[in-house]
Amino acid sequence: MADTKEEKAKPAKAKVQADPKFSKETYMWWFERMKLIRRFEEKTGQLYGQQKIKGFCHLYIGQEACVAGAATALTKDDKWITAYRDHAHPLALGTSPNAIMAEMFAKATGCSKGKGGSMHMFDKEVNFIGGHGIVGAQVPLGAGIAFAEKYNNTGNVCICYMGDGAVRQGAFHEALNMAMTWKLPVIFVIENNGYAMGTSVTRTSNVTELYKLGLAYDIPSEPVEAMSVENVHEAVARAAERARAGEGPSLLEFRTYRYKGHSMSDPAKYRTKEELEEYKGRDTIEAVKATILLNKWATEEELDEIDDKAKQVVAESVKFAEESPYPDPSELYTDIYAEKDYPYIMD
Repeated sequence: MADTKEEKAKPAKAKVQADPKFSKETYMWWFERMKLIRRFEEKTGQLYGQQKIKGFCHLYIGQEACVAGAATALTKDDKWITAYRDHAHPLALGTSPNAIMAEMFAKATGCSKGKGGSMHMFDKEVNFIGGHGIVGAQVPLGAGIAFAEKYNNTGNVCICYMGDGAVRQGAFHEALNMAMTWKLPVIFVIENNGYAMGTSVTRTSNVTELYKLGLAYDIPSEPVEAMSVENVHEAVARAAERARAGEGPSLLEFRTYRYKGHSMSDPAKYRTKEELEEYKGRDTIEAVKATILLNKWATEEELDEIDDKAKQVVAESVKFAEESPYPDPSELYTDIYAEKDYPYIMD
């Protein structure tokens, strides 16, 4: 029998804000950046189908609010780390779409020099400490980054994303225990899109409200209706404030949904068309657009222009990637060992 979400409480539809909590500038930024992510991921899917992008590839379509809301709640000096569904995070932080697309084409101009591909994006300039291909492996790394920030007394936090499947890994529990014991400034985020690959949360654990896993370690933990970018911002801002005050980690369960399969090889036949359409009806980008229009911050034509610009930026990134060279074979022997002056290496 196909997995469904009938056992799980369905999230509320993202609300149109007639009396918005945030400024016009914030809403316009959310719309522009989420549109860029959506168009970038749609084009990535097309290119994968044309075999111009190869290997494993995981799209973020539907989950855009999870990064857009967090980006406006944190500072440019805070650190980010995530799993292998990792194109959206650097896009939200300001990494060049050219560099991200080139990385997926395995070109030397990519943000990981063409060596990482879709699952291993990295951009030190925007404090994105990478996408990571091993399930759950980034969780203790996120705690380690937060340890370095505390050790160096920077006042910065690390936000560490993972999927709902990663919480079954022992490293997740070890990292939570250490983070709370040492009061590390880390925000653990579970992007719960309902399915670990093709298996629903309800079939993998008796505990289906995943935020409760943090309570075993006395970590402040809460569920977040993450089809709302406003909810995401507020939850991350609260967690960051606690972390900067020396109160340690938080665990947020972002209840979200991916419109596509787990990866490009996943036809997603384990869920119904009705379920998918229901979640598309809660689309966060459309809710932000409706709020902008309701408050007369922009016209429909102006928002269409922003969308057209996003498509153009993506088209330019494809051209850049196609015209870029492949890495020289000598690159096989570089970037193996870290330089001593790297900020997370201590004497």
